[in-house]
Amino acid sequence: MKNILKLVLALLIVCTSASAQNKLISLDKLINKTDPAWPLVQKWIDSAKNKVTVLPVDTAKANKVLYNAQMTTYATLGSVIYNTGGILIDNGWIRILGSGSDRITRDIAEWNKGKTIKEYGDDIPYLLVADDAIGGFFAINYGGLGKDVKNMYYLEPNTLTWQPLGAGYGEFLIFCFDSDLSKFYKGLRWSTWDQFIGNLEDTKTYSFRPYLWEAGTDIEKSSRKLVGIEEMYRFNIMKSKELNADKGIKRDTSKQ
Repeated sequence: MKNILKLVLALLIVCTSASAQNKLISLDKLINKTDPAWPLVQKWIDSAKNKVTVLPVDTAKANKVLYNAQMTTYATLGSVIYNTGGILIDNGWIRILGSGSDRITRDIAEWNKGKTIKEYGDDIPYLLVADDAIGGFFAINYGGLGKDVKNMYYLEPNTLTWQPLGAGYGEFLIFCFDSDLSKFYKGLRWSTWDQFIGNLEDTKTYSFRPYLWEAGTDIEKSSRKLVGIEEMYRFNIMKSKELNADKGIKRDTSKQ
């Protein structure tokens, strides 16, 4: 009887895995050869006001990540995955994820696995697409953060709430390329921040004491240390739910 149950269980696992694979769109259908978004993104980069560094792409990696992420190159997000290893803004203050490189070792598909999805092809509450040097995380909302599906949100390190940016991914790129980031990060950049960013590993971010979300914290007077970006994300998500459980403010409502 036990052997029969084991066989049934094994068959169910195989069938579930096959079903998941069957719902994934093939790579050739994801690569849009007639109207890709990359030429438009390249124009934005060429005219950018901020310092933008496009990291080199490895074609084999790009194919794999595009397939795992199930994004089409017709969309700006798919074009960034397929044509870049990632993009650095202001020497790495903001890290926009792509298909991975020496400077940004995380790719967008693998980074989300275990956080926003369990397996590739799963329905996703939100997609982590970028982060910054102070533990802030940017994500595309797919229903887990609010009703404005496909709009961008920012998990603020000074409030630990998901704040809607009122813009889609393409507009987010333009914001990174052209906006006055000192205004967006007012109170979140210490006076000598630019001396510490150039060699900052993409797997690291700065953590502050007192925490940035504690009342009265002055970043100029705070101590800071480098911590793992994975550790920071999981801590921020946990602490966000704890701090905002009884507040009527925007927060991550997913079960991830």
